[in-house]
Amino acid sequence: MLYVYKSMLNKLQNEGRNSLIFILLIIMMAALFFSRAALSVSMISFVAVSFFHKDTKKQFHEFLGSPLLWGMSLLFFLPLLSGLWSEEGKAWTEILRIKLPLLFLPVAFAAPFKFSQRQWEWLAYSFMALITAGTIWSMYHYVANAAVINESYLQAKSLVTPLENDHVRFSWLISVAILTGGILILIKKHSQKRIALVLAIIILWLIIFLHLLAARTGLFSLYIILLTGSLWLIFKRWNPASIGRPYGVLLLILLAASPFVAYKTLPTFQNRVKYILHDFGYFKEAHYLQGANDAVRIISLKAGYSLIKEYPLRGTGFGDLNTATRKWYDLHYPQMAEPDKIFPSSEWLIYGAACGIPGFLVFSLVMIIPFFIKTKAMVLWRTLNLITAFSFLFDIGLEVQFGVFIYAFIILVFWKWVTYGIAPDPQ
Repeated sequence: MLYVYKSMLNKLQNEGRNSLIFILLIIMMAALFFSRAALSVSMISFVAVSFFHKDTKKQFHEFLGSPLLWGMSLLFFLPLLSGLWSEEGKAWTEILRIKLPLLFLPVAFAAPFKFSQRQWEWLAYSFMALITAGTIWSMYHYVANAAVINESYLQAKSLVTPLENDHVRFSWLISVAILTGGILILIKKHSQKRIALVLAIIILWLIIFLHLLAARTGLFSLYIILLTGSLWLIFKRWNPASIGRPYGVLLLILLAASPFVAYKTLPTFQNRVKYILHDFGYFKEAHYLQGANDAVRIISLKAGYSLIKEYPLRGTGFGDLNTATRKWYDLHYPQMAEPDKIFPSSEWLIYGAACGIPGFLVFSLVMIIPFFIKTKAMVLWRTLNLITAFSFLFDIGLEVQFGVFIYAFIILVFWKWVTYGIAPDPQ
């Protein structure tokens, strides 16, 4: 009798913990759009609740036994280790604070919580709803002042977006929402066709909005998704009784036509292209021109590469990276304005410049590991990690609070979903 009572009590505790974790995941997604403070509190709560079980030892074994989890944590431990040779302690401490989710979230996601298929789907619906609402909010601000915003795109400006106007991260999240919608359509295509149709309409809107926003990180991520999705439908899904091939061809047509249609119909996209072409001469030669966004980025890549050559074994240290980069600018581009003295515009070069060639190799390893993690939906999982690795090639998302959380949260939630949840389609 006592055994039955304890068993029922443990079951109730596990169900209660799972429900609380489910709620906290939704709160974290919502807090990303509404409050930094709420995001921090909900994340800390999630980490704490993940340990509300008796077998915490098993949780740490899961963490240490999963290359995805301990690999992600290396992106925290490298900056931590670089403190041994970083002279600017205040800057180093701030960087560690920003990167803490790379340690705590992998440990928390190693916890043995389980969701039903319906709960996983509601998480996905909630994510898509938040992203779609964010695009509508941004669109409202655009319509209210369209002429001025259109003109601003000739000066490397952008639409007002959620995430405190972080249009790069928001555009990437939109591409992830499109991928998420594709997963849900695969789940609902036979059982609930009306829901699948609504999802298809939302995806179409998100594609249109991405071109209106004209942020390259999101757009190229979208094109990668469309390309991999079309090839999968054509070559992996097709059989004599299937309609996968026509849908694959349709996606290829959408991929090819989208930029041309956007250029003809969306002023923001057209002006962004004009700005890029105007900036191309400086970009190609990496000549400095104040405010020339692409040229400044190329120069920053040169700075990162030069710092790796100068400090090949251990790098500058994360605490001293900003100072070392600015010294390089002062030496090679003394005319450069202060706002243009940015970090090297690539996470690969950030980790390489701060921790030398070992840092560059470790970061590369962390990006490669997910492609060898077995899940029940390998194409979808690899596509997500492909657009993640691509986004870090020309962006420094792991140096800002939103970027660190988004990377860790999205990758880990997808990993749980396609590994331990009910996958939409094995291949």
